[in-house]
Amino acid sequence: MRYFLENDCLKVEIESFGAEIKSVIRKENMREYLWYGNPRFWGRTSPVLFPFVGSLKDKKYSYQGKEYPMGQHGFARDMEFELVSKEEREIWFCLRSNEETLAKYPFAFALSIGYRLMKDQVDVLWKVENPGSEKLYFSIGAHPAFLCPVHGESEKTGYRLIFDGVDEIHHHGNTLDTGMALREDLVLPLTDSYAEITKEFFDRCTYMIEGKQTGKVGIADREGNRIVDVIFDAPLFAVWSPEGKNAPFLCIEPWYGRCDAIDFDGDLTEREYTQILEPAGVFEAGYSMVFHYVAG
Repeated sequence: MRYFLENDCLKVEIESFGAEIKSVIRKENMREYLWYGNPRFWGRTSPVLFPFVGSLKDKKYSYQGKEYPMGQHGFARDMEFELVSKEEREIWFCLRSNEETLAKYPFAFALSIGYRLMKDQVDVLWKVENPGSEKLYFSIGAHPAFLCPVHGESEKTGYRLIFDGVDEIHHHGNTLDTGMALREDLVLPLTDSYAEITKEFFDRCTYMIEGKQTGKVGIADREGNRIVDVIFDAPLFAVWSPEGKNAPFLCIEPWYGRCDAIDFDGDLTEREYTQILEPAGVFEAGYSMVFHYVAG
């Protein structure tokens, strides 16, 4: 099912399958900001990553001596969520553990996802609850994709990624064949807190940025006009666009979790950035997207 939220500035469309936001339109000029999911490049728009973020080593994980196969980014993005509540400017969905999830992820959980409109801003709200009697180990992350370029150009070269408040970004790359995180410390130099996107900018890796180096990342056009900002308090985030495809979008992804490192050799309880909830515990987090006026 598709649902709509609307205020004086924005009209937002959300799909109950995956509780995935599908469209954000600024009403004064009917400009679309979200990628439209063309599978030629990438068939999604803004999936939630749960209960894993990224790839697992050998596509499996172990817990209490048992191995479980698991694909990249978990399974919530490919499941139907229940509509919990709907108002003009706020909506909530929920996914609960069931026989299907317990077979591949042996934990009871309730994952609630909410969207709230406020002027030109969309708040994305996450709540994870542990209704079970054992500790709940999970990761959660965002993967919104924003149209770029936006002025009809053939490619996004010359557009800018803005990392507010910093002069350089330290990041880890990943292996393109397995998606595992590398341990090397790579440095992305910035000019006035921004990096200009080149044709080869995304060809080597996903930019995985740890250590809360900034809490606000934006996209601007070639003249420096801001298009969108993503605001978050996550311990790490990623920036990605499909390697070597000149894809007309890029993703800014706040994460509470990460893919396995290339040298990881532990079980689920030892994965870096894994969140732990005691029985009856509640985890709440989220992020905000601000959509600026873009002429044309």
